[in-house]
Amino acid sequence: MAVLPERQGQGIGSQLVGAGLDVCRAAGYDLVIVLGHLDFYPRFGFRPAPPLGIRWEHGADSHFMVMELQPGALAGAGGVVRYRPEFDSV
Repeated sequence: MAVLPERQGQGIGSQLVGAGLDVCRAAGYDLVIVLGHLDFYPRFGFRPAPPLGIRWEHGADSHFMVMELQPGALAGAGGVVRYRPEFDSV
């Protein structure tokens, strides 16, 4: 998700994230993982994933975050997350 710099600060990104989380909840997903800005995603409930035993395939990046959509979804969770190859150059 990205918002053009000249459009940032208008709530567009927050609306997009909120809508995306609503779609994920409606689809029955238990959690959401993002690689994103530390000043933005925590306001929605995202927290660092590495301390929870969830690692990104390219390292324990502090920008790698997770959010439970269903209480207890992270209980016993752990492992390495691999994004599709199209994201390798990000």
